[in-house]
Amino acid sequence: MPTALAYIASALAEIAGCYAFWAWLRLGKSPLWLIPAMISLALFAWLLTLVDSAAAGRAYAAYGGVYICASLGWLWMVEDIRPDRWDFTGSVVCLVGASIILLGPRP
Repeated sequence: MPTALAYIASALAEIAGCYAFWAWLRLGKSPLWLIPAMISLALFAWLLTLVDSAAAGRAYAAYGGVYICASLGWLWMVEDIRPDRWDFTGSVVCLVGASIILLGPRP
């Protein structure tokens, strides 16, 4: 699986799992929401293992930038709150940083 696809799928799984916990604790949804939450979070962890990186910490650090962008997409698409220019600017900075971490030349 290409790295970009693994990161995007991981982000969607993590956000969905975390949102299900949020829905249960903050929105008063049924405790049954915890079942898909745990499945989704386990899927997230597995998907991150598919990233082409020799070091887990480096893969996780680079993933952070993708997660931030995906979270802002969730904010917009699911919660119907349009990110502002500062959200967009911050997400670009994070993606640049993630790219440097993942793609930087190494011996």
